[in-house]
Amino acid sequence: MDYEAFRQFADSWGLLYLTVVFLLVVAFVFRPGSKKTYDKLSQLPLRDDDHVR
Repeated sequence: MDYEAFRQFADSWGLLYLTVVFLLVVAFVFRPGSKKTYDKLSQLPLRDDDHVR
């Protein structure tokens, strides 16, 4: 596969592939029931732990 053919493939199907991956990631993050998990993870940097593991 030469450069021009690869470039043509990436311009057409590559954009479609990356769009589908992006939409799947967004759907995964905003799925029902995930709010509790992400609320808990968002507080992780602010948590004051006295012990170190």
